[in-house]
Amino acid sequence: MAILGIARMGHPVLRRLADPAADPTDPSVARLIRDMAETLDDAGGVGLAAPQVHERVRVILVRPPGEAPAFTVINPVVTPLDDDRELGWEGCLSIPGLRGVVPRHRRILCHGVAPDGRHVVHDVEGFVARIVQHEVDHLDGVLYIDRMVDLRDLVFEDQMRHHTGQDRPKTPEGVGDPES
Repeated sequence: MAILGIARMGHPVLRRLADPAADPTDPSVARLIRDMAETLDDAGGVGLAAPQVHERVRVILVRPPGEAPAFTVINPVVTPLDDDRELGWEGCLSIPGLRGVVPRHRRILCHGVAPDGRHVVHDVEGFVARIVQHEVDHLDGVLYIDRMVDLRDLVFEDQMRHHTGQDRPKTPEGVGDPES
């Protein structure tokens, strides 16, 4: 396994459409997933998409804090379950040091393939749904700042207390929102 370099905003890989994994069970995909997991653990984030580690393939890792289970999805497709959206703070390992308020669907289905080749469907809501949507955006060349409705809500992490009255942003569930 290896810790991979994380692409930062401005690198063209973050603005390109990722290619579907032709064979999700290919050993190269399994190796990429292992390396992404080690990279995510090292960075302390809650999610990672392959383009963030310079790979243009449709793979995401989701590692929410707390009780929610971690999962990996190859060739994910997101379907909102209703029109209910909520605003929430987001950060990104590719945009270190900044946080922004982003509208996201509250509840979604995420269809795709598990690393063992099984078709999977994840019915997620709240913070986990936010992570999934954020990571799938990376596969489409979209950064969270592109989804922001008011750039006055883009702040440096060390200035959060001026914006929210606290040092770290909080999700609607009250969990600190680590970078993804």
